[in-house]
Amino acid sequence: MNFKSLLDNPTFINIASVFILFIIVYILVKISQKSATRLTKENTSKYKVRKLINFFGYLVFVIGVMFIYNSKLSGFGTAIGVAGAGIAFALQEIIVSIAGYIAIFSSNFYRVGDRVKLGGIKGDVIDIGILRTTLMEIGDWVNGDLYNGKMVRVANSFVFKEPVYNYSGDFPFLWDEITIPIKTNGDYKYAKELFTTVLEEEVGDFANLSQDSWNKMIGTYSIENARVKPMITMVFDENWITFTLRYVVDYKSRRGTKSILFDKILSAINDSKGRIEVASAAIEITAFPNK
Repeated sequence: MNFKSLLDNPTFINIASVFILFIIVYILVKISQKSATRLTKENTSKYKVRKLINFFGYLVFVIGVMFIYNSKLSGFGTAIGVAGAGIAFALQEIIVSIAGYIAIFSSNFYRVGDRVKLGGIKGDVIDIGILRTTLMEIGDWVNGDLYNGKMVRVANSFVFKEPVYNYSGDFPFLWDEITIPIKTNGDYKYAKELFTTVLEEEVGDFANLSQDSWNKMIGTYSIENARVKPMITMVFDENWITFTLRYVVDYKSRRGTKSILFDKILSAINDSKGRIEVASAAIEITAFPNK
């Protein structure tokens, strides 16, 4: 078979056309991504643009292949329609995942760098693919909001099936609480002042920053003006007085901030010279049963 006969072979022409189309689309995608990287300053925007260019590259390639084989496929329209329904049913998870990919970027469910809970997995988003979102997992066997080393890929279809929890979206702060029991004969007024001072010193800046973010949310959503400044409440019973310290903290600093607060509060209690003492459960035996 000589070269001229190959050029007259429709199958060879179609395969060659697909190969040339792939090369052209690949080059255009790479050039577009480099140009977009130079024009865009923010890393998040660069990532989104690269992903969108990739998606449109795939789309153009698929449409091009369909156009190349259009003359051959036209005679099998009915068969393709029936087969297409079966293929759509078999590939419904993939189709929904692609739809989820589009929804993630268009509806701002989450973006790279956000801390989310998706499909029962909690972690930081490190990549958003056409079919799956990759998370660097936190928690599981590790206590606290720390990485455990697992990278988990969750199908994008989960954005339609389950709630998406975003810990760092429009409001990148979390409310947290710690409880401190003190003895009922302690100076509770002094304790409240002491705990308030510790909170203001350690998390006061978080309160100021979070207030700005919360004000923006009020303008976007129908939401009340919640308190973001540190707050202390108190309850007591016959055993002890319990203080609850409520405060706002950056979503990535929750565990570290709590550790610092406990350290400062414990030091302050030790320096109070007995005015405040940590309460603990005790069992008092008043009598022994007769033998």
